Amino acid sequence: MTEHPSSSEPAASSCGCGATVKFDGATPAYRRILMAVIAINGLAFVAIAGGAALQGSASLGANALDFLADAATYGISLAVIDRSVAVRSGAAVVKGASLAALALFILGYAIWRTTSGAAPEGFVITGLGGLGFFANALAALLLVRHREGDANVRSVWLCTRNDLIQSLVVAATGVAVWLTASRWPDLIAGAILAVVFLQSAWSILKQSREELKAAA
Repeated sequence: MTEHPSSSEPAASSCGCGATVKFDGATPAYRRILMAVIAINGLAFVAIAGGAALQGSASLGANALDFLADAATYGISLAVIDRSVAVRSGAAVVKGASLAALALFILGYAIWRTTSGAAPEGFVITGLGGLGFFANALAALLLVRHREGDANVRSVWLCTRNDLIQSLVVAATGVAVWLTASRWPDLIAGAILAVVFLQSAWSILKQSREELKAAA
């Protein structure tokens, strides 16, 4: 969906030649939203990383690392607003590659955990998953009007959407771990989340490549 331009938040405009210029985030309102979302993700990382370390949970580890990665990538998004298409698309490439690397790390951790450690506490996973969902829902509410745009803007929304999915999966995983007294639901959830991250990384990289080609 293409946003209609307004006096404070011009989401998109036409160049007059039939092409649509995608929203690049260059508004004060969007910058304020990004700063708020960075703070939300940073606080959520601190809370959930502590639980992940204590429990040795693959799903919580994925959740915590994603909050940290999002805080960093949103900072990159904020820094490159108003820069050239090449710079913004290049930043999106970095974010997509980082997301793919994070996915592979989580997948490797889940595989390693299949042979070591006891099952984490299900109620802890569910509680922290619920906390993550609340943080992500707040971020999504702030960003939902800007879910379409250039690769830089869209990557922010995709990361936030992933976080909502991830937090629900983590909360459900805690229930499954509690019911089965097994670590397998946690490990399977970690692998599923890794696949979701890889899909989003591919989407970000594909759009970045298209925009770089168009700019050239």
